[in-house]
Amino acid sequence: MKNCLLLFLGLFLFACKQQPTSSAGKGAATAIPETKYSAYLFTYFTGNQKSEEAIRFALSNDGYNFRALNNNKPVISSAQISSTGGVRDPHILRGADGKTFYMVVTDMVSANGWSSNRAMVLLKSTDLINWASSVVNIQKQFPGQENLLRVWAPQTIYDPSAKKYMIYFSMKHGNDPDKIYYAYANKEFTGLETTPKQLFFSPNNGACIDGDIILKDGKYHLFFKTEGEGAGIKMAVSDKLTEGYVLQDKYLQQTKDPVEGSGVFKLNNGEGYILMYDVYTKGKYQFTKSQDLQNFSVIDQEVSMNFHPRHGTVLPITAQEAEALVTKWGSADDAMLSARGNGLKKINIALDTVNKKLTLPVKAGTNLSAFNPEFMLFPGVTINPQTAQNFTAGPINYNVTIAGKAPQTYQVVAKEAHNPALEGYYADPDVLYAEKTGKFYIYPTSDGFTGWSGTYFKTFSSTNLVDWQDEGVILDLPKDVSWAKRNAWAPCIIEKKINGQYKYFYYFTAAQKIGVAVADNPTGPFVDSGKPLIAAFPEGIKNGQQIDPDVFTDPKTQKSYLYWGNGYMAGAELNTDMVSLKPGTTKILTPDATFREGAYAFYRNGTYYFMWSEDDTRSPNYRVRYGTATSPLGKIKVPANNLVIAKNLEASIYGTGHNAVLQIPGKDEWYLVYHRFNYPKGITMGDAAGFNREVCIDKLEFNSDGSIKPVISTHEGIKAINLK
Repeated sequence: MKNCLLLFLGLFLFACKQQPTSSAGKGAATAIPETKYSAYLFTYFTGNQKSEEAIRFALSNDGYNFRALNNNKPVISSAQISSTGGVRDPHILRGADGKTFYMVVTDMVSANGWSSNRAMVLLKSTDLINWASSVVNIQKQFPGQENLLRVWAPQTIYDPSAKKYMIYFSMKHGNDPDKIYYAYANKEFTGLETTPKQLFFSPNNGACIDGDIILKDGKYHLFFKTEGEGAGIKMAVSDKLTEGYVLQDKYLQQTKDPVEGSGVFKLNNGEGYILMYDVYTKGKYQFTKSQDLQNFSVIDQEVSMNFHPRHGTVLPITAQEAEALVTKWGSADDAMLSARGNGLKKINIALDTVNKKLTLPVKAGTNLSAFNPEFMLFPGVTINPQTAQNFTAGPINYNVTIAGKAPQTYQVVAKEAHNPALEGYYADPDVLYAEKTGKFYIYPTSDGFTGWSGTYFKTFSSTNLVDWQDEGVILDLPKDVSWAKRNAWAPCIIEKKINGQYKYFYYFTAAQKIGVAVADNPTGPFVDSGKPLIAAFPEGIKNGQQIDPDVFTDPKTQKSYLYWGNGYMAGAELNTDMVSLKPGTTKILTPDATFREGAYAFYRNGTYYFMWSEDDTRSPNYRVRYGTATSPLGKIKVPANNLVIAKNLEASIYGTGHNAVLQIPGKDEWYLVYHRFNYPKGITMGDAAGFNREVCIDKLEFNSDGSIKPVISTHEGIKAINLK
């Protein structure tokens, strides 16, 4: 009898463990114990090009760090499943049986217009790999839809009362706003068996799109995006799935930038929920965390992805499911690129796939005699060795095995790389040695934003030109500047001692105009003057842009000058207040036809040097040239051999330009501070390389006649200097 009871108890516990749950707890009546799931599947699309409007998959072990599967290529052909040739906004759900998966997507190609689609695609799978699909055209299937303009962002949830799968989505009819509707799918999940009904009724009848429902504590929480003034993510809550949603009228996104495509999932370890959304004007995702679905904090610093998703969703999965996905779409190359060890410059890891050689650049001071790359290990992946290794003695061989695939061996090298000097994406650097603090500062454009759309400036400090500390945002256009809110580009700065007190004058580009802000310290806070300093073309100029300021003080006269321009180079003397130009001093100084932008002036041994960037910052051939003059506003003489820095094919360094120059105080020792494409991915990114740049420093040297020696761009960079 005892054995029978034990057997019955065991069977009962086994049955309990098999009970199903929905995606991230979305809508199922019962739930599997959280320990069943140990990984996460992220499904997403990547952009508005037709090739980008397709379903892609990524994996994570912890819900924070994701790696794209299939080299970030589609896992399902849009042409085979859609009526338009493209799909967007994928949502994935685990069925109530725990083993069937449902996915719904917008059937749409954005190039055809934002009001061009009338359909969605329903997909069904039992293994996450093979999917059956059906197109559902709302306008064709249901009467009374003649003025339907679009069908967007469908999602699925299991209705335990109806024992059916409910699909909810937004539709726009004629001049009405977008509204969220719902309908039930048929048993086969190949079509809709009920006429769409409105699910949420906005109190102000405003537009609502991108609905996402999650069940918590017996209540359905509907996240959605509002449209129009003050657009963002809000939430409505109901005790019932299909009615009674009451708006909680506050915005939940933790950014001032436009957002869409919210997705909520519950962490497998029970430590709360993730709300993520697409910051679509910035080309990035933001992750936030909450315990109560009311208060959210940004956790972007804990998140990593080797891809740029657009509007997607995350599904908790088992180790067995993750292993099947890795077996199908994982690669040994990607496993090696997943290194996350402390001290790594992660965005600069480079893999030679032909020779199976991985190069791991590390920050200064990293202990390479006992360094562990810490590769990300998904189920089904084994990498050996797994302990710290001595990389000072040379390359280490690593063996990678993926379930169902032949083992592969890689040669791994780890070495210090001082370039890029700053961690992350930055460009257009200016550099300053501040007498007040005895430190060096770099003032760059904040990069990595699609179309150069950054809106804030930061600064970084160092005592040795190698170890740089992020000093944070020093000027935020939306918050600190009244006359411009966009395109924060190419700043420059100068230190002046006025009446015994140090002042810092910071010239910056905003909305293709040049402003000036003032501070008492090199790290701010900076106060904008309240109006642009330069907002129009100089006399005689009709084309180009008023951007890229450079400020210079003549050591012979102590007069200060400002230079600027894209397509032309202008210069003018600054008044002693440093926030206005001296009337009648503006001159056009364009040296020759190679001038594009990024003028920079400095003085050495009686000669005034001027540098500028040639070509386009999106071009691999972006480079720096120079000329000389006998005065700050004198005619610039261009030497025959005047190339300062250009691409280095041997090192795969491209797009070297928009520079500044630093002289070590009291010494004839000089450095070139410039930006380049991100290494190694930039050269593969097309035009996007032009806004995914990084700041580097290399030695600048002169010949005995004062001419500049060409600078060879390097990954190694410079050695730390000691001012004492």
